[in-house]
Amino acid sequence: MESSSDNWRKSSRCASNSCVEVMKVEGGIMVRDSKNLDHAPLRFTPEEWSAFVEGVNLGEFSF
Repeated sequence: MESSSDNWRKSSRCASNSCVEVMKVEGGIMVRDSKNLDHAPLRFTPEEWSAFVEGVNLGEFSF
């Protein structure tokens, strides 16, 4: 599993080290919590990630 810290991307809106980070890997996207690096990252297929991004853009996760 690829996990070099150089490949993880954090939102430019993140003002601290307590953010969600994403990394593109072969076959999908991995997501981790930057304040809990000892926990395994979550892995999503390209289809799952696209559905999530689409939902975000449509406001499906707004509270």
